[in-house]
Amino acid sequence: MHDLTPLARFGGLVASGLRDVTSDPAALESSGFWAVCADFEGGLVCARFDTVWSEEVPLPVPGAWRGPGPDDWASSLDEDAYMAGVRRIREHIAAGEVYQANLCRVLSAPLPGPQAEAADVDALTALLARGNPAPYAGTIRLPAHGVEIATASPELFLARDGRTVESGPIKGTGRTEADLLEKDHAENVMIVDLVRNDLGRVCAPGSVSVPDLCAVEKHPGLVHLVSTVRGRLADGAGWPELLNAAFPPGSVTGAPKSSALRIIDALETAPRGPYCGAVGWVDADRGTADMAVGIRTFWIDRTGSTPLLRFGTGAGITWGSDPAREWAETELKASRLLAVASGAYEETGRTTS
Repeated sequence: MHDLTPLARFGGLVASGLRDVTSDPAALESSGFWAVCADFEGGLVCARFDTVWSEEVPLPVPGAWRGPGPDDWASSLDEDAYMAGVRRIREHIAAGEVYQANLCRVLSAPLPGPQAEAADVDALTALLARGNPAPYAGTIRLPAHGVEIATASPELFLARDGRTVESGPIKGTGRTEADLLEKDHAENVMIVDLVRNDLGRVCAPGSVSVPDLCAVEKHPGLVHLVSTVRGRLADGAGWPELLNAAFPPGSVTGAPKSSALRIIDALETAPRGPYCGAVGWVDADRGTADMAVGIRTFWIDRTGSTPLLRFGTGAGITWGSDPAREWAETELKASRLLAVASGAYEETGRTTS
């Protein structure tokens, strides 16, 4: 039987000894070390832990994680429905309602075997750390509060150091740099403008800047275009105001955000949950934080009779989007991670991309 006591793991930090849990973002301005999970739909869980220490992610333990087979997953949108959604978004763009919208689908599979009830997302995090290392990887394990997340997110939603805040939106994905199109650069610049606007609502006038625009970052099996937006919080603005201004992340919604959210709601058939939300930590004592966009993220759903593992994947749709290419992008983003989550890494010592 695996230990499912509350735990949070981010990079080289581990937190245990759960003290309290709240949905009030103002608590993040108080004291202590907090693990934070925000659902795309707006639900917020902030968990304060008593003890934090440095520890690298342990090596995978054979048999500690048993995931679904790569072919066991069902998608909330199949290929035809997804491509129809891309075409519908292009109609909205043609009508002048939106410039870009992120269309996502949620994959679900039952956790296999008699150990499903004791499945441990931290064991999955150990696999992900070897098979798909990521700068914002982590675990939040709070079974009593419905939060069991293993993320291999490459994308910074919000970092904070005192009054300085930063976001690192990703837009543009390919297998190699040569795959990146003019459309990908245009998409990134659109989202940078949106993030500048979001941060500008809570930052001191004139303090928002873009130190990096469309930098190419290499990740396992793919490359991304990544930009950096930075600002200084205005007097009186804290976590409640910052999250209210910036959430949900612009890179996984679209521009303008309000129009994109309306279109997403009409086209997507399953809630995103922690996928495309925020996952990370806040050290209220030091005034520091790292919150990732909840992409490349698995979570366990125990609300039904059978525990399900869920995972989301999506793509940003613009006028230049080709429906088949966008579907292929969602497959590319998912394939490596689903292979890792199947437990194939444990058996072979490697995964395929």
